[in-house]
Amino acid sequence: MKKKIIILSAILFFAFACFALLPQQQSYAMDAEDVDNIIKVAEQGDTEAQYNLGMMYATGQGVVQDDAEAVKWFRKAAEKGLVEAQFQLGMMYATGWGVTQDDAEADKWFRKAAEQGGAEMEVLLGMMYDVGWYVEEDHAKAMKWYRKAEAQGETGVQYVLGMKYRDGIGVAQDYAEAVKWYRKAAGHGEADAQYDLGMMYHQGEGVAQDDAEAYFWLSLAAASGHEAARELRDTVAKELSQDELVETQKRVREWKPREWRPKTAEETIAD
Repeated sequence: MKKKIIILSAILFFAFACFALLPQQQSYAMDAEDVDNIIKVAEQGDTEAQYNLGMMYATGQGVVQDDAEAVKWFRKAAEKGLVEAQFQLGMMYATGWGVTQDDAEADKWFRKAAEQGGAEMEVLLGMMYDVGWYVEEDHAKAMKWYRKAEAQGETGVQYVLGMKYRDGIGVAQDYAEAVKWYRKAAGHGEADAQYDLGMMYHQGEGVAQDDAEAYFWLSLAAASGHEAARELRDTVAKELSQDELVETQKRVREWKPREWRPKTAEETIAD
């Protein structure tokens, strides 16, 4: 439970950006004429109307709630490429609402939606699998979506990848791999990643023990207001010589976050 809370807190801010991608339920009252009009237009092949009708059946708004009918109309809109319908159809397969539960079909429609919705959609899918939000908790699937999002430039998820490798959640525990992802996130100024990277250098986990390097990363995190980093930095400072301290403080003053750029074909995941 503690690990779940940690991961959720690390990626919660993505939900605000991703929420706009979720199918939104209409809040206004619908009279019979509104319902008849939507049904008529949907039957004529209008994609948006088909999706809206699917939402009406899924939520019981204006019609008798019917998941099977919802699936039928979501499918019609999804097959025409509507990203919201593709996502919702994936949800129906993932949960078994109105259709036989089928992970392969869910992944297929989630993938189609993500290909159009971009990295934010992939982060949302990772978060859903990570915390069991509408789908069965599956950390390995969460990792798959996080990595896809990172490859498209969603740098904020790099810290989550680092945590997962450090704790062995959804992947085999690998401190060296955790350090790699923490370094990526720390390079973009993520204070929590800087703190964790400093800890790993201090403890010699995944890297050779190096208090000067630990002090460097902890100092950066402390400059962002990270209280735990400040406390550990002051402890680590006692392990450094005066020359090491002066040189490392100079590095801290000169440090600047780096900009993310897409990987070329020749580059690997590692820096």
